[in-house]
Amino acid sequence: MAKTKGRVTLPSEGGFLNETKAMMERWGADALRDSDGTKLPEEIKALDASIYTTYFVARGHNEFAQQHMEECQQLYLMSKRVTAQTEQVEISFMDGYFHQQVKPDYYHDCKKWWEVIDRTLGQVVLPKDWQVDQERDVVMIQNGKPFHEYTVSFLVYAIWDPTQMYNHITNQWGDKPHEIPFDVRQPCSWQFAKDYLVQWLKENPRTDVVRFTTFFYHFTLVFNDQAKEKFVDWFGYGATVSVKALEEFEQEYGYRLRPEDIVDNGYYNSTFRVPSKQYLDYMDFIQRFVAKKAGELIKLVHEAGREAMMFLGDNWIGTEPYGPYFPEIGLDAVVGSVGGGATLRLISDIPGVTYTEGRFLPYFFPDTFYPGNNPCLEAEENWLCARRAMMRKPLDRIGYGGYLSLACQFPEFVDYIEQVTDEFRKLYENIGGSRPYCGLTVGILNCWGKLRSWQAFMVAHALWYQQTYSYFGVLESLSGAAVNVVFLSFEEIRKEGIPEDIDVLINAGAAGTAFSGGEEWLDERVLTKIRRFVYHGGGFIGIGEPSAIHFGGRFFQLADVLGVDKELGFSLSTDRYWKQEAPQHFLKEEENQEFSFGEGMKDVYALSEKTEIVNYSQGSVQLSANSYGKGRGIYIAGLPYSHENTRLLLRCLYYSAKRETEMKRWFAENFWCEVHAYPERNLYAVVNNSKMPQSTMIYDGAGHPETVFLEGKEILWKAINSKITN
Repeated sequence: MAKTKGRVTLPSEGGFLNETKAMMERWGADALRDSDGTKLPEEIKALDASIYTTYFVARGHNEFAQQHMEECQQLYLMSKRVTAQTEQVEISFMDGYFHQQVKPDYYHDCKKWWEVIDRTLGQVVLPKDWQVDQERDVVMIQNGKPFHEYTVSFLVYAIWDPTQMYNHITNQWGDKPHEIPFDVRQPCSWQFAKDYLVQWLKENPRTDVVRFTTFFYHFTLVFNDQAKEKFVDWFGYGATVSVKALEEFEQEYGYRLRPEDIVDNGYYNSTFRVPSKQYLDYMDFIQRFVAKKAGELIKLVHEAGREAMMFLGDNWIGTEPYGPYFPEIGLDAVVGSVGGGATLRLISDIPGVTYTEGRFLPYFFPDTFYPGNNPCLEAEENWLCARRAMMRKPLDRIGYGGYLSLACQFPEFVDYIEQVTDEFRKLYENIGGSRPYCGLTVGILNCWGKLRSWQAFMVAHALWYQQTYSYFGVLESLSGAAVNVVFLSFEEIRKEGIPEDIDVLINAGAAGTAFSGGEEWLDERVLTKIRRFVYHGGGFIGIGEPSAIHFGGRFFQLADVLGVDKELGFSLSTDRYWKQEAPQHFLKEEENQEFSFGEGMKDVYALSEKTEIVNYSQGSVQLSANSYGKGRGIYIAGLPYSHENTRLLLRCLYYSAKRETEMKRWFAENFWCEVHAYPERNLYAVVNNSKMPQSTMIYDGAGHPETVFLEGKEILWKAINSKITN
């Protein structure tokens, strides 16, 4: 492959000038960046490269923060549950929390802003019945009810930024100061943030791109008393709370938020929770504030003649790149960490920016780059997984983070990344900005809709890869599939119906979660509109516990569409005879096909002999199809991500839409391979997603077959026959 240059960002550090030059040449980097814990010296900034400088708005300024500790960021936390044995109950509410990260807020009135709850009754304990011992961090309850459970929801100040804490511990930074996060909603903090940025821009004339990491509020990340993660939600708004925010919310919305609206029984409104009206109101309130204030900072950057880039991580809360207020910020670019195909699409699909950039794994940290370890393994897995999605919507740039001096100690790794960067530039040259062929349009239905496009359940730098009902498996499979993907909320369907261009709807998740929908399925408007959609020819795919809530003698509210329901133990007296698998079926025509449903599902049964049972195991239907008017419903017990399941999902999409005859247009028989067509560029690519050589029959846009052989990881580029109509 010919040597190329550009579209790659390289981390560097002091005392590493010659090595940086050599790595820039080998990886073709045209931009240099610092990382958390490193600074670029002037000699490196003088190199022929665009200079990215990490910028922290609300941390890393301890001299200011220590003078304004009352303006530190805050969180609501919930104590451990304590069972009363007498009427006198003591709750040591800081038990289990990391005292170096948070400390109780005794600055504001505890009786006004804290809440003690009898969890057995679900009732608030009157403030007159409890007191706070500030010396011991203990709440003392009088007139308690013996053998009832009690908790305290209390405000704390955040006195150590959790990302810096993670890096501090991981990289053994010793006595390096703990960075204190401050809240720009507070008057002194906001004035300082603006003034400091203006001065910083003057003092850093060689910075071309200000890389905000990110703006104001960190995702919810709380550590336990062992300095390990206690609770983490990459989408959590817990660190946006303050007394001032609560007061301003009440002024605007006309009602007061309770601490319980934030701690949420100890679930902290995690991504899995069906969001309450109060929480959605609060999210919108924060998003508008963040967009407005961030926009003011971006304007200062632009006035100084620099570009502004946002890191989609750390303090990203409130920016919501798929939300309604994101365009108001005025960013030039977004960069984020790439954990796989879904996270790549999360970044590459972001609208309204000039370019997108991905940080690939592994980070050049000592937890990966140590003697005896082979970082190539993680890098190769990360690249192959993300490359599938790159074939559909490429990033504009890629890069890495951490300590370059560590990476350079691993020659094989350096060699491999050289191949990756060259391959990326070739890929971008061929398809950047063009629209790939898409055979179907798929709608993902959940409580979050567009706001959470390509977003599942994430922690720090990666995704949770295993989850019983495999919502992630759906996203990862679709991230590199030849289909359009849109994200729909129940509210959109309720008000506007199903968009006309949707061919198939997917609902995947565990019962009661935001991904499945919970009580949203009690709305007859949602049910009737989806039934009508399928009846008139649409497809519906349910995975795990779709449309699940027990009501009206059903658990799956769309059981009539799916042809299956789940036994809850209430109808065990009813005989069911339909357990026989169909001997042949479109959904199991793959050669050497092995079904994998993860943990699968128990007690799912067919409603009648009309249900096409494709797989029946563990005493339960695991895969089935059902005709419903002109359309079809398909049930899958679980879909952990794999190449086999990616192909199974593709078959399900075409079969549910009754367009299975169209599947082999731009198609590879071998499920390790995929075909991506780019009519605007008159090109198509045959991709081997495995490390092993593969032989496969492929079909072009006219359905003509051809056998091709690909080396491990190879991409074969071919010109589209001019006679093919797309």
